[in-house]
Parts: sequence; structure tokens; C-alpha cells
Amino acid sequence: MKLTVVGGGSTYTPELIDGIAGRRTSLAVDEITLVDPDTHRLSIVGAFSQRLLDHAGHGAKVTTTTNLESGVDGADAVLLQLRVGGQTARHSDETFPLACDCLGQETTGAGGLAKALRTVPVILDIADRVRELTGPDTWIVNFTNPVGIVTRALQQAGHRAVGLCNVAIGMQRRLGGILGVEPSAVKLDHVGLNHLTWARGVRVNGIEMLPELLTTYGDQVAADIKLPVELMRLLNAIPSYYLKYFYEHDSVVREQHGQPSRAQVVKDVEDELMKIYADTEVVTKPDSLSKRGGAFYSEAAIQLVHALTSGGRPEEHVVNVRNDGTLPFLPDDAVIEVPSLVDGSGARPLPIAPLDPDMAGLIGAVTGYEWLALEAALHGGRDRVVRALLAHPLIGQWDAAEKLADALIAENRDHLPWVK
Repeated sequence: MKLTVVGGGSTYTPELIDGIAGRRTSLAVDEITLVDPDTHRLSIVGAFSQRLLDHAGHGAKVTTTTNLESGVDGADAVLLQLRVGGQTARHSDETFPLACDCLGQETTGAGGLAKALRTVPVILDIADRVRELTGPDTWIVNFTNPVGIVTRALQQAGHRAVGLCNVAIGMQRRLGGILGVEPSAVKLDHVGLNHLTWARGVRVNGIEMLPELLTTYGDQVAADIKLPVELMRLLNAIPSYYLKYFYEHDSVVREQHGQPSRAQVVKDVEDELMKIYADTEVVTKPDSLSKRGGAFYSEAAIQLVHALTSGGRPEEHVVNVRNDGTLPFLPDDAVIEVPSLVDGSGARPLPIAPLDPDMAGLIGAVTGYEWLALEAALHGGRDRVVRALLAHPLIGQWDAAEKLADALIAENRDHLPWVK
């Protein structure tokens, strides 16, 4: 099979390639095409990716191209991992909201909205071109943030798309390590939206381990997600680390003032990684790749592609999928992040036990924001931007929404055709 990675010049890509090399017996990939407009990064990442495969004894060949059409021609699955505007735009997302003492973050709040506005039109254009060339049956696996909004846009436009995030698999791996068991033995009752999830249960070989995690190992788990152990015990759940932006918003903002943005940190990491990738003597994944973020992305992505394309029995994966009544207080076309059965026909959410009112309320509010954010991304207009900001639980004030809308538009005008 042929796998195409759009955004293949990313420093993430060797993580994905390393996963393919390690799963070669179950995912029969013989061609991997990396598509990226940056020829310099593409040449370095492409050559390093081939060395990774060759060193692992995997027979797949890596090709590179700046042309989307030739890159996706004949593809069985297309992975999207884009960052429209690069780290420069990310730095803006993480800094302009601070002027209003609002969170500066690239996937939620005003920064997340800015990223959605830049990204959705580009993703939809790519997906339309993929469908025109390969037909409507090619699977699109979306790892591009904000994953929930982008995946909803793809599904709304009729594409065969599933969204993927590494939060669930990361939590599974870390909790398995804390409990001293194989990660594959850990099953999470993981529920919510992308970057807004809780684990309400942690079963190991069918035995519920959440009470022990909240007591015996509570301090260790709390340090991992950077939230108080008392909060976890109150909720009787383990929030994802992204919930700190909601539960400790003001504290996070105080820390962000005067500190380098994550984009600045990542830029330094990427520069280091590209030097390593360019060294022709390096044939294995460098340890420093862990600083880049996206831990376990390769495992999650390869497992998901395998389930979608192998024609085998359904596999259970935590993915971003159409709601279709799973959470009855949300519209059917909302995109939720829950355990789902995945096979060649797609992803189907597994039944979810009723949520506590505080979780359901926050999920409902953010889903409303995401709908408005998608409307702004699809149709443009300052009023739509203001309304989306006003709906976001981390903003929700008229003066702040007005100021943030103007700052967002000013910072991103080169990426928003409707502004010009």
C-alpha cells in the first residue's frame, strides 16, 4: 500500500516512519510519499526517513514531492499534519491573547481560533484535490490541530476522515508505566472533545484501577497532568493535561507572561533535530525527538491506518469521530473524542455512560464555540470571529472578544483571504 503524508517535511515525520518500521508485519506499506512545499526540509526529512527504514530492514521506499497531485496519486490513505504559517504563526497564537490576560495557546482560546481560521480552508482544499484524484474512498487521517474543528470540517464536506490525537495513547502509556503493566493491558473510559477529555475509568485486564490511581498513585498522576490531586479526586476522573487551561486558567496566564512561547522553544528543538536528521551517519530516531511533542503519535497513527485499510476485524481506538447520538446533548454532526470501533467502513463510537453535569456542561459550551469557529473559518467576517470568541468559556466577555478579534485579524491577515 501507499501512504501519503501531507506536511511530510515536519520534524514529526521520523516519529511516524519509526512506527512504520516497527509495525512492518501488520501494515504492508511499500511506498511512503512525503508532500511539503519546503524543499529544504523535505529533502532532509525524506533522506533520513529512508535511512530509518533501511536500518530497520523495512522494504518501503520513501519518495518526496512538492506537488500534492503526484504525491497522493495511488494513495490508500492520506495523513494530514499541517501547520499553516509555521512556528511564526504559532508564536502569534501563543502571545497576542496575553494582552487581554487570556490564555495564549495554539489549540484553544483565541489562539486556537486563529489556527482554525488559517487551517480549515487549506485542509478542505487539499481534501477536495485528494478526492478528485483518488476518488471518494481514500481515507484521510487528520492530525492537524485543532483536530476536532478540522475533522468536523472534513466530515461536513463529505470526506472519509477520522481525527487523531496522541493524548489518549499517551495517557494509556503513562498510566501503564505507573501501574507497572503493559500499556496494551490498559483500557481507558476516555470521553470528551479533542483536547478536552477525561478518563473516568482505567481498567487493567478488566479490573478497575482508577481508585488506586487516585489514592496510592495520586501525587504521581497529578504531577504528570500538572493538576492538583484533590481536583482529580473531586471529579473522580483523570483530566487530560489540556484541562489545566480551564481549571487553572489565570495561574497559567500569569506563568505565560514574560516566558518564551512554546513556539520559540519548539523552534530551537526543530533546528537541533534538522541538524541531526541531516547527518548521514544517523540511522535511528534521536532521543531529542521526544522534546518536540507528539509522543506516541506514530503508534496511534499506524494502528489507526491499519484498522482503516487492512480489511480485518474491527479494532478499538480512541479517535475523533462524528457524535451520532453518542453524547445525546450534542448535535449528531459534532466531533467527539471517544473509544470507537474502527475498520474499513470507518469509525463508530462505542456507547458512553452518562456524563456528570460539570463535564457535560463544559463539553456543550466548547462544542458551541467549535461550531461558531467553523462558521468563521468557512465564511469569514469579523462578526463571526467575535461571536466565536464570545462563546468560548475561556473568554466570554464582550470587551475581550472585541479586542481579541481585532488582534487576531491583524496578526493573521496574510492567511485570511476574506480580510484583504
